[in-house]
Amino acid sequence: MSWHLSSVAMLAKALEAKAVSSTELASYFLSRIQAGTRWNAFLDVNPDLTLEQAAGADRIRAAGKAGKLTGIPLAHKDVFVTRGWKSTAASKMLLGYQSPFDAAVVERLGIPSEQNPGGAGMVCLGKANMDEFAMGSSNENSAFGPVLNPWNPACVAGGSSGGSAAAVAAGLAPIATGTDTGGSIRQPAALCGLTGIKPSYGRVSRYGMIAYASSLDQAGPIGKTAEDCALLLSAMSHHDPRDSTSLADSGEDYARYLNAVWDTGTAAKPLAGLRVGLPIEFFSEGLADGVAKSVREGANQLQALGATLVEVSLPKTKLSIPVYYVLAPAEASSNLSRFDGVRYGHRTNEYRDLSEMYKKSRTEGFGSEVKRRILIGAYVLSHGYYDAYYLQAQRIRRIIAADFQTAFAQCDLILGPVTPDVAWKFGEKSNDPLQMYLADIYTLSTNLAGLPAMSVPCGFSQDLPIGMQLIGNYFSEARLLQVAHQFQQATDWHLRQPSEVL
Repeated sequence: MSWHLSSVAMLAKALEAKAVSSTELASYFLSRIQAGTRWNAFLDVNPDLTLEQAAGADRIRAAGKAGKLTGIPLAHKDVFVTRGWKSTAASKMLLGYQSPFDAAVVERLGIPSEQNPGGAGMVCLGKANMDEFAMGSSNENSAFGPVLNPWNPACVAGGSSGGSAAAVAAGLAPIATGTDTGGSIRQPAALCGLTGIKPSYGRVSRYGMIAYASSLDQAGPIGKTAEDCALLLSAMSHHDPRDSTSLADSGEDYARYLNAVWDTGTAAKPLAGLRVGLPIEFFSEGLADGVAKSVREGANQLQALGATLVEVSLPKTKLSIPVYYVLAPAEASSNLSRFDGVRYGHRTNEYRDLSEMYKKSRTEGFGSEVKRRILIGAYVLSHGYYDAYYLQAQRIRRIIAADFQTAFAQCDLILGPVTPDVAWKFGEKSNDPLQMYLADIYTLSTNLAGLPAMSVPCGFSQDLPIGMQLIGNYFSEARLLQVAHQFQQATDWHLRQPSEVL
């Protein structure tokens, strides 16, 4: 059986029907990981521990206590700390680091125990590669080498959750966790032909997630289908008192609307009554023709399902890049100050005093993009520039959020591209940071506003996949997933597989 072609929902049914065991599934995907090392999707694999968890899941199922996801294998982005697997954030700074505890996301999805009674019973396959400390749009910034795109090994997989996306696209894992600070779930999902969702800020606990920019970071799933993402997000989302930004009512069933019709919908027109906003700024200069064509065809498909297309405006879209690249580095410079070579992480071999140890350890441990963002962040927070840059960026951030609310007065969700173009070749943008930053033009604003957004496969250009972005108002994840699911019931873009993976 080609289990790697199955969705999580299909695997769950197979486990329930006893067509396969969790141990068999885990062994199957471990063998595919071993055979698929060329993609460089995984940084750490521990087969013994994976099989131990799988055996635990089989015991839970045999006892009649299995949940919806019990026994399903998954990959965790290496930004989540995990017991038993190394947690490096793809950085030399944390080379070999072993966490004594699990991140909240890992707990929620893991095997239940006395210490973790609420675990979903999923089995960890290993830690997925990423851009160092989640800083990047191509997964070329990993200290352990870039991730290759399964659709074309000469192209990037996207970042920063490139390893998670490549693992699913290459059939090395049925689903994976990711994090999204400025598009890092949606962009790799789009470039690898997958579905990925970033929920509203605060929906998923950030406890144990190695921080990049604390007011922007949010965890979410990357999978084959909207249904799979709904199942995983439901298990991930909960209130966590250990995270001060965790919402009190964050837990809910995000799959509850999947097969429902919209307000005035029918079986023939399930999305009747849905108003889909098309921002004029998203379809202007800079968007590749092939991407624009596929995204508009995706919008037309929603219209065929009963939705009404409405033109809206998000006038401050262009400002999201400068605002993001002031605020995110500012927060990063603070968050990454803890990595100093004293308590954990890389420490230089030769130094004369404490000051030199700090400097040399951080210089050796951090990669060039991380250093660039730390320096930018320290600069905008310094005396004389704080008011001019940081405070001004915060003001514009509020205006960007207000733009979305004005648009949502005219529509129920917003539709547009995820990226300006399909996956690019390695090295094309890495020498020009500004060009790399521009790749995030359509995704940054939702993080600044804290809104939920997702990527849904909608076509191809140059034999590479294209993602359609759906943006909802606060806490509308279930509705976004409903629209995505109905779209996937009417199309087969999400079912396409890279030729080398079959």
